[in-house]
Amino acid sequence: MSDRFESQAQSPATAQQPSHEHGYLAQVKTYLLELQDHICHTLAAADGKAQFEEDSWTRQEGGGGRSRIIKNGAVFEQGGVNFSHVYGATMPASATAHRPELAGRSFHACGVSLVLHPNNPHIPTSHANVRFFIAEKDGEAPVWWFGGGFDLTPFYPREDDVIHWHQTAKAACDPFGSDYYDKFKHWCDDYFYLPHRNETRGVGGLFFDDLNTNPGGELDFEHAFGLMRSVGDHFVKAYVPIVEARKNEPYTEQQRDFQLYRRGRYVEFNLVYDRGTLFGLQTGGRTESILMSMPPLARWEYMYQPQENSDEARLYERYLQPQDWLK
Repeated sequence: MSDRFESQAQSPATAQQPSHEHGYLAQVKTYLLELQDHICHTLAAADGKAQFEEDSWTRQEGGGGRSRIIKNGAVFEQGGVNFSHVYGATMPASATAHRPELAGRSFHACGVSLVLHPNNPHIPTSHANVRFFIAEKDGEAPVWWFGGGFDLTPFYPREDDVIHWHQTAKAACDPFGSDYYDKFKHWCDDYFYLPHRNETRGVGGLFFDDLNTNPGGELDFEHAFGLMRSVGDHFVKAYVPIVEARKNEPYTEQQRDFQLYRRGRYVEFNLVYDRGTLFGLQTGGRTESILMSMPPLARWEYMYQPQENSDEARLYERYLQPQDWLK
């Protein structure tokens, strides 16, 4: 299916390929397709029952992708690992609002994005994405950057899991600059915050955007691409050990109900605040792939309050405000 995807997604794009950055785009796409393969293989092995099903698609305005979905597994109730490459002659409103200098430019955007919703409440939900963006305009230099990150949303957190998660995030960043982890960690805490709830979505991780320079402030594709690759490669190193440690833990119906309640927060963030969701919908992206981040089941409860001194209360008291997990 990947051969069919490449012929569909790349051939129509030839006339719009960035003249200066064609080699950059090709390098990034090759890596992203390999990353999708690696993540899907590793997660299917961890599940042990279900396999990813692939759905290749094309976008009428330009581009396409391949969505891979796992569901009803031994570990994963539902999840998706998606690759997309979309392009167009004009920028969507959400992008120009964030970056006004992009008005009047054509664009290419490609990336891998994933969300995993496990069955067991003791296994956190997790999200990751890595992406590349380039915009061009006649007579002007191209504008390009990388973005990405990964974050963890536990329901019944274990502190050693959270520390492992952040240690792995730091290991992804450290070879490229001593201040990247702290910067991207704080950016993640700020981004995945629900102001109407006064809480973070989970325990954070990494989030970065607009990356196109090295620590010296010089435009540097190899540096920025290398950091993006490191973040992508470290996701399974961060997440799969937690899955393996928790997937056989027993849970109660009450714990499952709490997991579904907390999944509602995930829905609230993705539909109200997430820039990627808005960008995808405004660029005419494939709705099924954009909204694959939604959990298969979720619930809301009016004026819910966890019981005092319970494990549920501990989530709110200890884990849903930004803090330094590596001290």
